[in-house]
Amino acid sequence: MTAVITAGAASREAMHWHAIDWRKAHRNVRRLQARIVKAWQASRWGKVKALRYLLTRSFSARAIAVKRVTENPGKRTPGMDGTLWDTPEKKAQAVNTLRHRGYRPTALRRVYILKSNGKKRPLGILTMKDRAMQVLHLLGLDPIAECSADPNSYGFRTERCTADAIEQCHTVLSLRGGAQWVLEGDIKSCYDKISHDWLLANIPMDKQLLKQWLKAGFIEKSVFNATDEGVVQGGPISPVLANMALDGLEKKLRQRYPKRTAQSARAKVNLIRRADDFIITGSSKVLLEQEVKPLVETFLSERGLELSAEKTRITPIETGFDFLGQKVRKYHDGKIIIKPSAKNVKTFLAKAREIIKGNAQSKAGHLIVQLNPLIRGWANYPRHVCSKHTFAKIDDAIFRALWRWARRRHPNKSRHWVKAKYFRPIDRRDWRFYGEALRWDGKTKSVQLFHAADVAIKRHIKLKGEANPYDPTWEMYFEHRLDVKMANDLKARRQLLYLWQEQNGLCPICQQKITKLTGWHNHHIVWRSHGGGKSAANRILLHPICHRQVHSLGLTVTKPRLATDV
Repeated sequence: MTAVITAGAASREAMHWHAIDWRKAHRNVRRLQARIVKAWQASRWGKVKALRYLLTRSFSARAIAVKRVTENPGKRTPGMDGTLWDTPEKKAQAVNTLRHRGYRPTALRRVYILKSNGKKRPLGILTMKDRAMQVLHLLGLDPIAECSADPNSYGFRTERCTADAIEQCHTVLSLRGGAQWVLEGDIKSCYDKISHDWLLANIPMDKQLLKQWLKAGFIEKSVFNATDEGVVQGGPISPVLANMALDGLEKKLRQRYPKRTAQSARAKVNLIRRADDFIITGSSKVLLEQEVKPLVETFLSERGLELSAEKTRITPIETGFDFLGQKVRKYHDGKIIIKPSAKNVKTFLAKAREIIKGNAQSKAGHLIVQLNPLIRGWANYPRHVCSKHTFAKIDDAIFRALWRWARRRHPNKSRHWVKAKYFRPIDRRDWRFYGEALRWDGKTKSVQLFHAADVAIKRHIKLKGEANPYDPTWEMYFEHRLDVKMANDLKARRQLLYLWQEQNGLCPICQQKITKLTGWHNHHIVWRSHGGGKSAANRILLHPICHRQVHSLGLTVTKPRLATDV
């Protein structure tokens, strides 16, 4: 499905930015990325370099780089220069300033965020221009990273997620006669310790520019500090650099324990990695301790890294281990059961109780509006594993906290009175917490607490290890996965699902996929202020930036008549 677009009166001040043809820009970048993959697969290294050079100098890539850094959650956080690209004029000007000649990165602004163990994680905040330049070169580097990545690496990679890593855990551990021991690996200060020399020698990109980024330094308490090792946490290109530094470990293990050999069958060695957290399975503790662990330490030492003695351990699967917020354990009947870890549940309940206690004087509706996104977001993460029992415990704990909240508000009222005021039977539940909340138009609406147990448990289908999102031969595979994912995510919102399917999942303006990551806006073909209705016939889904483009340029978007309608 495509849209018929007719131009109206254009806004002069927004013309340069909103007049960009995003459909053409995405198509040009995608075409060059596909050519980079094809050249890499043919081992034409000179062609790869030439295409990467062409991509990073193109107008389309520069425009998309500015678009990304001005749409992500950090778009309102300035760097050391205090500059933000928050208007169409600044964004249009920024596209023209992303030039390589004369470019010098600015020192980072250093801040710290608190970790769960009480320690602080350093975070570097780049200027908008430095972020955009990193995204620009990431467009050319990411296809190469996907071609050279380990098959079972799942962190910070396009189209891969934590659920893929957990499903691979279940696959390798549930085999009959499978591995009985696991090496839980954690790299000590991975981002802060990666060797600059190794990166400069092995990352296929502009070496001078990479060196400038690595050596840019940071400002802390008005004092400049040089950076002699590591990559900045917070830079757009940093996760890919860290992944490329760790890629090759699975290949090393496969060379030591080749597939379909008697040695491999006895060793049962498999690697599953997400960023710097990984596990390696093995048939015995001795094998993992005396053979696999030294191999891993040698591999990491070449990159200036080492294992964390505090977090690295070898565990029998009968005892179980925590990995990516999940508890993986083999029970007496031989089944591998994965469920949310106790630490994960404890952290979530602490957040929920903090919100409840912090809203002692708030109305019930206001409290529900704060709790629902937290509960829904947490429950969606482990919905692919055995979580139903945990969900029931979560709901019970939150109910008890809300009951105490309600009783404290009305100490002189009876239990029956409190129940009647705050709880009522809804959807076959006798005790559903409810209240009144304000809508966007100032009117009130009835809201009810979301229950974690309402999230359906659905098995995740793992992504194929060799799948490459930049390779055109895998296009249909990724499109099918997206269709299934969006259908599941929008199942409860039938009209949105109908519109998404009617548009074949594409934005009519730029012809790019609409996903939860890109977000979407409902555009009324006939504006509500002009008498248009809310029916699906008068609505169409657009990307947020495409929606702004339509209104800024005074465009009219209509649904064309489909061939089947003729």
